[in-house]
Amino acid sequence: MKAAVLQFPGSNCDRDMAMALKQAGADVTMVWHKEADLPAGIDVIGVPGGFSYGDYLRCGAIAANSPITKALKAHVERGGYAFGICNGFQVLTEARLLPGALLRNAGLKYICRTVGLAVETTDSPYTSAYAQGQHIGIPIAHHDGNFTADEDTLDRLEGEGLVAFRYLDNPNGSKRNIAGILSDNRRVLGMMPHPERAAEAAHGNEDGKAFFTSLLDAVVSA
Repeated sequence: MKAAVLQFPGSNCDRDMAMALKQAGADVTMVWHKEADLPAGIDVIGVPGGFSYGDYLRCGAIAANSPITKALKAHVERGGYAFGICNGFQVLTEARLLPGALLRNAGLKYICRTVGLAVETTDSPYTSAYAQGQHIGIPIAHHDGNFTADEDTLDRLEGEGLVAFRYLDNPNGSKRNIAGILSDNRRVLGMMPHPERAAEAAHGNEDGKAFFTSLLDAVVSA
């Protein structure tokens, strides 16, 4: 599997993401935001957390209009795999690659701790190595992680099994406790919690490891 991890000014989880992908067996290339093209043969693109462009305007809004995001959109339109974590989720919604928006946390404070999640579906390239309904602990670190969408969109996400992860104890006010969602074709995922920060024994928690092994298995078998 060949993976690209995008880097924006203010990204701070790009190396963590790259390491988790490498440990799962991927060949990883870091791609700077000013690049107009992706390396040849990329299977999956990771959009990392952090504070791209200082979170000016809205979180992820400027990154969504960067040169490399145009290449990301083209990759997705071709049926490629892509995932965004935390700020990356915000970028994917701003780029209209996923529905909804991420608002200020309901408590109006930055939250940084490990939270409980329920795996809502195993029918995706990112969750197949988990068990349906499995409870896992994954770190969060965000100020604007309150997922919202109109009721019709929320009903569609629920009805089509496109909710990937749900908070067990909602830390930020997200509608219907949603922590992560999938695109219609299930090849694009966005989530606020950071599986790359719980992907090896040195982290003290390996609950995020299956996220990356799921992805590797899906790409290799595709």
